[in-house]
Amino acid sequence: MKIAIDVRDADGEKTGKGFFTYGLVKAILAQDPYNQYVLYSDKAKSPFPEQENVEFRHINQKGFKWHLDTLKDLKKVRPDLYLAPTSYIIPSLAPRWLKIVLVVHDLVAFLFPANHSKKAVFIERMTLRSALRKASKVFVVSENTQNDLIKIFHYPKSQTAEIPCAPHDRYFEEIDNKEAEKIRKKFSLPEQFILAVGTIEPRKNFANLIKSFVLVKRKFPEHKLVIVGKKGWKYQEIEKTIKQYQLEGDVIFPGYMKDEDLHNIYHLAQVFVFPSLYEGFGIPPLEAMASGCPVIASNNSSLPEVVGDAGLLIDPRNSVKIADAIISLIEKPQLREMLQDRGVQRCRKFTWDDSAQKALEEFQKLIGDNPLKTNESESPEKDQENQ
Repeated sequence: MKIAIDVRDADGEKTGKGFFTYGLVKAILAQDPYNQYVLYSDKAKSPFPEQENVEFRHINQKGFKWHLDTLKDLKKVRPDLYLAPTSYIIPSLAPRWLKIVLVVHDLVAFLFPANHSKKAVFIERMTLRSALRKASKVFVVSENTQNDLIKIFHYPKSQTAEIPCAPHDRYFEEIDNKEAEKIRKKFSLPEQFILAVGTIEPRKNFANLIKSFVLVKRKFPEHKLVIVGKKGWKYQEIEKTIKQYQLEGDVIFPGYMKDEDLHNIYHLAQVFVFPSLYEGFGIPPLEAMASGCPVIASNNSSLPEVVGDAGLLIDPRNSVKIADAIISLIEKPQLREMLQDRGVQRCRKFTWDDSAQKALEEFQKLIGDNPLKTNESESPEKDQENQ
């Protein structure tokens, strides 16, 4: 069988959707050496290792033109199924013969449009309804996103499948303390710091975190706040907040980091805070847990189902509550150790191998008479003989 996948966001400086695409596709390709995969990208090189049953197709266009040219190429390639992990545009325009598996990460464009870029809100609102009508299956990354989908679109639960995210394998590797100290020096990080990770944009709620940090500094003046991530939509608001509270030397922005560096940064931090106003899933709390850093996260959207009892859940709109949680973790080493132990156990419940297996099972159901083979199936030679 031939399965086409949009892998544009799996390369480069990845954020949530990119991490999902990379992690899921990498695990799918590792588990399924039998069926043919066609990977589409706007980049010249594939982010995945070469594999006999994988074809990489570079569509050298950007923006809407990429979607149109890819759609034309799909008509030539004629895949049995098209997986759309990051965009609704091709699914919304897809011809009837093309089976679509759509991934819905969140409904922020419909629930909190003011906290999302206007361009993204416009595109998602223009394309998602049509994409849902044409989709043979919808993958959701969390139960919360599934509930949002049912509530807003009255979408049948039977047409969805939960395929959760997971931390990169690297975050489960043992920390080398000498290497961690090299990373500290590389990014000029202080001895004592509170960590936050995410694209610098309104939905991540870093402005309120900075307000809570003002309260923390009154008790622990030596602590700094480190916010890792690339600049996003309306990042200037964060800069204004820092100037307002005269924290120019106390809030550090090292920029976007690779997994190998970030793994060490999580380990070096005293506390990790994820005060997002809304998340379809939220991978950074799992990365922090796997790295041995105690977690504070918002009590909204998908985050309680991700964090469980392995972190402190707070109201992200209440800066005093955020500060209280941070201070309690700094002051109480036993609480820190308890959350670290729980976090390591919790994050192991989420793996890309499990998510890939679930995805492959759903593909098999859709393809019907031509079931996907798995690692437990017959050998490729016998498979060819049966055909």
